Amino acid sequence: MKRSILKISLAAAVLGGFLPAVDMDACTNLIAGKKATADGSVMVTYAADSHNLYGMLTHTPAQKHEKGAMRKVVEWDTNKPLGEIPQPAETYNVVGNINEHQLAIGESTWGGREELADTTGQAIIDYGSLIQIALERSKTAREAIKTMGELVKNYGYASEGESFSIADKDEVWVMEMIGKGAEKGAVWVAVRIPDNAISGHANEPRIRKVNWKDKENVMYSPDVISFARKRGYFNGKDEDFSFADAYGEHDAATRRGCDARVWSYFRRFAPDTDKYYDWCAGKSDEPMPLYVVPEKKVSLKDMQWSMRDHFEGTPFDMTQDVGAGPNHVPYRWRPMEYEVDGKKYCMERAIATQQTGWSFVSQSRDWLPDEVGGILWFGTDDTNTSVYMPFYCGMSSIPSELKPGDVNTFDFDSNFWMTNWVANQAYNRYDLMIPDIRKVQGALEDKYQGSREEKDKALTAMVAAGDKAGYQKAVNEEGAAIAKEATDAYRELGKYLFVKFMDGNMKKTDENGNFIKSEYGLPVYPSFPGYDKKYYENIVKETGDHFLIDK
Repeated sequence: MKRSILKISLAAAVLGGFLPAVDMDACTNLIAGKKATADGSVMVTYAADSHNLYGMLTHTPAQKHEKGAMRKVVEWDTNKPLGEIPQPAETYNVVGNINEHQLAIGESTWGGREELADTTGQAIIDYGSLIQIALERSKTAREAIKTMGELVKNYGYASEGESFSIADKDEVWVMEMIGKGAEKGAVWVAVRIPDNAISGHANEPRIRKVNWKDKENVMYSPDVISFARKRGYFNGKDEDFSFADAYGEHDAATRRGCDARVWSYFRRFAPDTDKYYDWCAGKSDEPMPLYVVPEKKVSLKDMQWSMRDHFEGTPFDMTQDVGAGPNHVPYRWRPMEYEVDGKKYCMERAIATQQTGWSFVSQSRDWLPDEVGGILWFGTDDTNTSVYMPFYCGMSSIPSELKPGDVNTFDFDSNFWMTNWVANQAYNRYDLMIPDIRKVQGALEDKYQGSREEKDKALTAMVAAGDKAGYQKAVNEEGAAIAKEATDAYRELGKYLFVKFMDGNMKKTDENGNFIKSEYGLPVYPSFPGYDKKYYENIVKETGDHFLIDK
């Protein structure tokens, strides 16, 4: 999603350097190649973060198009009509950000040089349309990259600097792109992530030096270097060219607000990457690499939990500083800057954040038919408290709980609103409520993951038998049942949390979470959790003897 920038400077005592910018609205992509994963699937994650984004699942059916048919292009962020382009003879079924051929695409915006935003007034392909159109027209990651390059060349690029994660059942690529200002089109580069590696991007361009002769693993626009030379962004040897440094603007604040999220993912599986803390904290100019080889295989559950990261166990840990309050809340409300004694400071920006509209973990699995191998594990709202629900890439009907809505209209039948209801209660008393949320969330996700093997076998048999109608009915019905079950469960969870923690108290429950009653059938007296020791100590530091009880 679009990235807003706040210009701030931070005290040297905090970060050891001058930080002129920090990220506000932003998205995160995490990546794992098939030899880096526990089951051999290619995985990509994506969190669509925006304070005004409604969490819904979209669908575009496969279609045959007559010659001369046109496709309308509508800007993803604003719904503004941008223009029309010719349709190809055939387009593919798309569910969210994955298509029927197991091709999945995510993105994160990094803005880049402001003068490279389109000024021709004729560009009609924004980054969101670029993703959707590529999914409609491409079977593989390589094909998608070529399609995206051709689209912006022919119709102009109407967005800012962007990174894309592009995965199919065999490989995964990172593609980075930015416009050309007064010239039509865009410059771009794409790098294949090795099968045994993990990667990621979070609103910072990440592709630096590459082997331009390696046609198997590197793709790029013909003028990616020459355009940088012409604009004065680069004047060295071709082999020393860095897309990220020529077209992006890196400072300590963007590293902390952006690259730190990728670093927190890396260090889970490659402890040696702890050394890049200094890069993220603005204390070193040694860049973090585009990808690393993990010491252990990454599972589906690992990827889901990586999306729930708040820097736990790192110097950026959001549960430990004073801003977390007495209930260790790993969230900070916007704005992300504040001023004390004439000095400006920042809040941390983690992967898991309150303003997520929706997120996913995609799996592309080469040992299964495409209709079965591609799964979008989809969740709405905050990744930390959402439930990842599995939807097959051949699904043709969106569950009612995940259909369009808006952020101004509360709906008890909406998965987005029920997840928000639960999450927003937890934001106030996090350490007390999160165990109850984890029980419901974990039970649902364990159930959905545990049933995949059996479901995969049944669907594979239908596909092998040519029973397309049976397959379609099965995936649509299961998708509807899962969305309803998860939404119903969170509606009940929201009620439960409200009752259990009413008025700042905590009602007593048994080992199964049931409210305890007295022998006469009345609710027993609640407990009073109070606050942690640090909270009380801070009150005394702030007020002295104001609240002191005289003996």
